[in-house]
Amino acid sequence: MYDATRMATNNESRTLTDREARQLANTTKTPPQWVGSTPRWLVQLLPWTPVEAGTYRINRVIDDKFGVECSPDDNTDLPLARIQYEEKPREYQLTTVTTTVEVHTRISDLFRSPMDQVKEQLTVAVERMKEKQEDELINNGAYGLLNSVHDDMRIKPRGTAPTPDDLDELLARVWKEPSFFLAHPRAIAAFGRECTRRGVPPPTISLFGTPVITWRGVPLVPCDKLHFAGKKTDILLMRTGEKKRGVIGLFQPGIPGEVSPSLSVRFMGINQRGAASYLIALYCSAAVMTEDAIGVLEGVEVDHYHEYK
Repeated sequence: MYDATRMATNNESRTLTDREARQLANTTKTPPQWVGSTPRWLVQLLPWTPVEAGTYRINRVIDDKFGVECSPDDNTDLPLARIQYEEKPREYQLTTVTTTVEVHTRISDLFRSPMDQVKEQLTVAVERMKEKQEDELINNGAYGLLNSVHDDMRIKPRGTAPTPDDLDELLARVWKEPSFFLAHPRAIAAFGRECTRRGVPPPTISLFGTPVITWRGVPLVPCDKLHFAGKKTDILLMRTGEKKRGVIGLFQPGIPGEVSPSLSVRFMGINQRGAASYLIALYCSAAVMTEDAIGVLEGVEVDHYHEYK
């Protein structure tokens, strides 16, 4: 009688199986991939100003009556212009985003090919710290952009979802050379739905090779660091640059162990367990030069949809 099972077993024993073949085959590997990494466009779009000794002071002029006349009479005294400075100007201190990484020397010695284990561990740690840096630029209690908006520059939406009218109102507040909106991707999607409903699809531009929608020529830059309170989030609009009296990032160059501006990696030694330790520190802050440089549309809902016939 024909035994199919025995025949199949005999055939398998005479040929090389996939599992056996893999014992001699090389595997192409990727570096560690972290799903939490984002483009961090805010960090890329902000102009960065170097500071000395970790402190940046903004000297503002107090608004007051300013004597100016056009074509004054020859017999009258000329107006006197008096310019007053704030007596207690605000100072911004650089803050530290920091962590440590430990890699056992036995691991880094034996498993160093084809990738350096220490380098890959540090690369992922730095990536996480840069994400934290962008979060702090927006949400930090001392210098975060959301907490730096003046009360006069805060507006509420006319309804629930962000509409063209709301963004127009925000543009009317930050009207002096606005640079970009900053919003959560879901808030941008909600705004896009409102534009579609009104039949005014917003134009698209390319930002760092990625399509980004605009409103009135100003790009809506996505950033997931604008957090939610329930179903609501905020949309920022800002003017950037020191010369434009806008929003800037702050950093200190030339720190010990610097591997990129204001980011240092330093070897801390080897402990009794044979683990090598590395200290990673990133120093940063942000400053708003004048009160009208940044505005916010507060509490827009992102879950409003429309039915189309």
